Amino acid sequence: MLVRRSHEHGITTLTLDSPHNRNALSARLVGELHEGLAGAAEDADTRAVLLTHTGNTFCAGADLNEAGSDATAPLGLARLLRSVVELPKPVVARVTGHVRAGGLGLLGACDIAAAGEGASFAFTEARLGLAPAVISLPLLPRLDARAAARYYLTGERFDAEEAARIGLITLAGDPDEVLAPVLAGLRRAAPQGLAESKRLVTAEVLRAFDRDTRALAEQSARLFASAEAREGMTAFLERRDPEWAR
Repeated sequence: MLVRRSHEHGITTLTLDSPHNRNALSARLVGELHEGLAGAAEDADTRAVLLTHTGNTFCAGADLNEAGSDATAPLGLARLLRSVVELPKPVVARVTGHVRAGGLGLLGACDIAAAGEGASFAFTEARLGLAPAVISLPLLPRLDARAAARYYLTGERFDAEEAARIGLITLAGDPDEVLAPVLAGLRRAAPQGLAESKRLVTAEVLRAFDRDTRALAEQSARLFASAEAREGMTAFLERRDPEWAR
């Protein structure tokens, strides 16, 4: 099992538990996360979902050992991100490690996110011959536009304080401390109140999904299948510089 489920006092916790590949978005992990979210949606005792992780990485993005082998994978990722946004219950991310590439899309789809001192973030796609295509669906409506341009293009790492400043996360600080009042508030809220309030704050994000999902999924599939991306991903897995960086 790559996604573990637990429940306590109105909060269903889904824990990404695939440390061998840094919780990469493999087909199996995506499928299990879909199942966990669907189960939480149907559970009358669940007021909110807490999404967290084992290991030192929240999510490393696409599983590069699978990337390019399935042209439908980008559309599958878009469906996962939309399921987080559309879930009638708030999804809260608790991050104590690194987040890269597609993992930032998962983080951006959450309603509330907190990250601690040990967290770091980077859009690494451009360095691999790719682009943050599908993950832009939940991210661009929420991110500071100038910051998105900088970090999409450069692949620089940034910390939790910067992530909060640009709108990627909600709170920077010890996740357990800063999320305590958040989770307490969610536990006190009525199911209908949560669902309808979430509908208001996600409307613009869902419009982006309605408008751009197919085009961005096609762009992502095309890039993953390209010779440049194959070189970039191979170089990354072989821990060497790609041809264009020599």
